[in-house]
Amino acid sequence: MYYRANKRNNKNISINEAVGFDKEGNEITLLDILKTPAPDFAIDIHNQDNIKRIDKYFAVLTDREKEIIEKRYGLNDQDKLTQKEIAKYYKISRSYVSRIEKRALTKMLREYIKNKNN
Repeated sequence: MYYRANKRNNKNISINEAVGFDKEGNEITLLDILKTPAPDFAIDIHNQDNIKRIDKYFAVLTDREKEIIEKRYGLNDQDKLTQKEIAKYYKISRSYVSRIEKRALTKMLREYIKNKNN
């Protein structure tokens, strides 16, 4: 791909912001330049940023609640599992997994609301 850079020299460029033009004169974004095997590259970055943000709310959870939330939502390199799969792993009922998950999410939401303006 041929492109000529635009005249701006900004170190804080959005991945969707035009950074140049191709040989036909079409704008090129940073996302166009960054070729990656994952087509949802921007979504991956967004998700990783959100995971980092929620890490601080994990502090209010018990170890078991943390593990279940990580497994349920595929956080921290865990495979995303169903409640049934988690129940089998811990040898507990699926409904108990559901209660633990809801309690953990409620605790995290309360912590988020408490710290929202900080």
